[in-house]
Amino acid sequence: MIKVGIVGGAGYAGVELLRILARHPAVRLTAITSRDEVGLKVSDLFPSLRGRVELNFVAPEDDSFKSCDVVFFATPNGIAMNQAAGLLAAGARVIDLAADFRIRDVAEWEKWYGMTHAAPELVAEAVYGLPEVNREQIRTARVLANPGCYPTAVQLGFLPLLEAGVIECGHLIADAKSGVSGAGRRADVANLYTEATDSFKAYAVGGHRHLPEIRQGLSRMMGGAEIGLTFVPHLTPMIRGIHATLYARLTRDIDGKALQDLFESRFSGEAFVDVLPAGNHPETRSVRASNMCRIAVHRPQGGDTVVVLSVIDNLVKGAAGQAVQNMNIMFGQEETLGLDMLPVSP
Repeated sequence: MIKVGIVGGAGYAGVELLRILARHPAVRLTAITSRDEVGLKVSDLFPSLRGRVELNFVAPEDDSFKSCDVVFFATPNGIAMNQAAGLLAAGARVIDLAADFRIRDVAEWEKWYGMTHAAPELVAEAVYGLPEVNREQIRTARVLANPGCYPTAVQLGFLPLLEAGVIECGHLIADAKSGVSGAGRRADVANLYTEATDSFKAYAVGGHRHLPEIRQGLSRMMGGAEIGLTFVPHLTPMIRGIHATLYARLTRDIDGKALQDLFESRFSGEAFVDVLPAGNHPETRSVRASNMCRIAVHRPQGGDTVVVLSVIDNLVKGAAGQAVQNMNIMFGQEETLGLDMLPVSP
């Protein structure tokens, strides 16, 4: 059994990890932290877990973490980088759901996240956990940077086009929408029901902190080529889900069937990427509570613009589910183990 610890188990990503790991046949939950809830039963905070998780929240310094095989950080940015080295020294592997190890350029990370990085030596070692791209490196990773939710949907959508070299990489557009849970489980006026419902807005148009992560990932797909990307996120009045509408200019005449074949071929055998039949439009509700990314590719009016539609659940494929997928790879398990949840409908 894989002995698992979770640092930051009281947030949305944390409870999603608990929901998935509680039914994972190869996992034993060992310790879960929350500084604000120390001593409280997990199932008292999250009644949905009654009868499945019988642990109490402990402090991050609890000795039980030293016996874990892997520790997930479902914490705000800046936490994992201060604790990862001690866990690695104790023999655990680390999967960070925040952004501490995602961006290779430490100075760039410090600019976007507004703090000094506490463990730059681990940034150089960390593996970026997008399985559809980095599966082999993930197998041997000690420190794994779980991708962000927007970056997951955007990178998977652009991936086949960039690898095939059929689009201009200097003029990409990602128009993405997220449910309110993407902002985390905290008191924030902008996320109150009366503020977020019956409304729709763009935010961080001048620059979102996921932008350098997305550009870095897309550049790697192109062998280090410079990427020009306009990324505009939006807040939508739904709880969970991301819809990314992606635009790119074709560099050669490739018809709709060839585009469809390109996507189907690239993701053939990928358990968690579903390329829809030509002409389809994926909905966020079609992936709700699942680890699936559904994608459709279009060439409107037969012009030189290709449009890709990519949808995920931001808390699952965009966070906890992808983290468990990475854990499965790291520990030699079947990649789909514990992740065979069907989407919830309605």
